[in-house]
Amino acid sequence: MEMVTRPMDEVQEWFAQSEYDLGSAEAMFDSGRYMYVVFMCHLAVEKALKGLVVHRTGKAPPRTHNLVQLAGLAQPTLTSAQTKFLGRLSAAGVSTRYPQELSKALKDYPADVVRRYIAETREVVSCLKSQVT
Repeated sequence: MEMVTRPMDEVQEWFAQSEYDLGSAEAMFDSGRYMYVVFMCHLAVEKALKGLVVHRTGKAPPRTHNLVQLAGLAQPTLTSAQTKFLGRLSAAGVSTRYPQELSKALKDYPADVVRRYIAETREVVSCLKSQVT
């Protein structure tokens, strides 16, 4: 994919916000607000993907929360496990943002599950960031 010049500060801003959201996910984990950990992980990956979209296309990213769609635009190099995680996280982001039943959502995202979400999010964000040169 051909690279289009775009101000790096715009790209860096997306990644700075991504890192901030990942830190917020960790803070939510420490406070036991596990459902919101997943939501913040979604935001972290979404913003990293948007940074890569800006870097690769030179255009503002679309106003969408769909991680799979953003990955299609950003064309990142990801492992198959990371690609599957994007699909899982995209769906989980919706269910944690707008839970139909709070008690069920809380049961679906216990500490051990969200700990893995944080680890996988950190891995994906790092991978995406490494593709901005």
